[in-house]
Parts: sequence; structure tokens; C-alpha cells
Amino acid sequence: MQVKIHKILKHTKAEGPSLRYCIWFQGCKKRCRGCWAHATWDFDGGVVYDTKDILEDILNTPKIEGVTFLGGEPFEQPNALKELAFGAYKNGLSVLCFTGYKIEELKEKYFDILQNIDILIDGEYKEEERDFSRPWVGSSNQRYHFLSKRYNSKILKKYKNKIEININKDGTLFINGMGDFESFAQKLGMPYFH
Repeated sequence: MQVKIHKILKHTKAEGPSLRYCIWFQGCKKRCRGCWAHATWDFDGGVVYDTKDILEDILNTPKIEGVTFLGGEPFEQPNALKELAFGAYKNGLSVLCFTGYKIEELKEKYFDILQNIDILIDGEYKEEERDFSRPWVGSSNQRYHFLSKRYNSKILKKYKNKIEININKDGTLFINGMGDFESFAQKLGMPYFH
């Protein structure tokens, strides 16, 4: 099955518990005001991958505790999300998924996907409710749902938001994580676009 992906980061400690393989899906209808990931919105962007190739790469990536799906909006490509989440979950990896939709909207239509997710973080990013005090989220309306016994709310005390800087092979920078990107860019003397 094919899937449109904006970015894959094989090792990150900023997008969930422990060391994770992170996949940014391409395409988002929500387009939240102030979202830093606007490059993931366009459904015509990204790179087409085969889910089997991605899953093989996930399973051959050493030392990771799990996989994180974000975007864009992972539930805009539900069949690919289902295949990747199921493959990771059944092979013992933890699965964290961010979505702009609320769990109440997803339960009936995507119950089978939710069964293969340990932590679902739901809710649109709301610029007027910006809040970096909790790990991995940027606005106070966003909620954590612990859908398996692997994690519970106690894990939230172990982590803080952080920003990572990755240097791509072509020398460009890729910044990920959650925090005040605008202040961070100003300190580095870089332009900030959102």
C-alpha cells in the first residue's frame, strides 16, 4: 500500500517516550492557525512510500522503543496508518499518534486503528491556548488518551517538551519537537515562518 510521507526521522527523543522512529504524514485538512508544520498540509506534497518498506525499516531500526505518527494528519490516510500501526504494535513497539481530531470522532470509524495505539494525543493546535507546560503538546486543549496498559499518566511527569536540531545530508536543518520555535529561531538569528 502506498502512503504520502512528509518526513521520516529514524531516531528522536522529542516526539514521545524514549527513543522513537517518527513519521510525519503528508496532508492535513485542519490547517490549524499557528501550526509550525504547515509544510505537511499540502496533499500534493511529500514523497510516496510503500508501507511494507517503511515497516521493514522500522523493524530493522535498532534501539527504538516505538513509533510516533504525526503530520499533517495521520487519519487522512487511515489505511496506511492502520497497516503501519498494526505492524509496529504486533512486533512489540509502542505506538503514539497525534491527531487534530477528537477521539470521540475517531472511535466508531477507526476503532481498529485505535486498538493498535498506546497513546493518542488528540485535539487541534489552538494558538490562543498555546501552552508548552506538558510534554509533546503545544496547546492546553490537547488531550492524552492511554489506550493500552503500556503507559499511563505517570509517564507525563518523566518528560518535558524539547526541541531537536537535525542536519540533513544536504546540509539543511530539520527542527522537530515541541516548544517556542519562534524564540528559538530568534536566538539562532534564523528567520521563523509559520
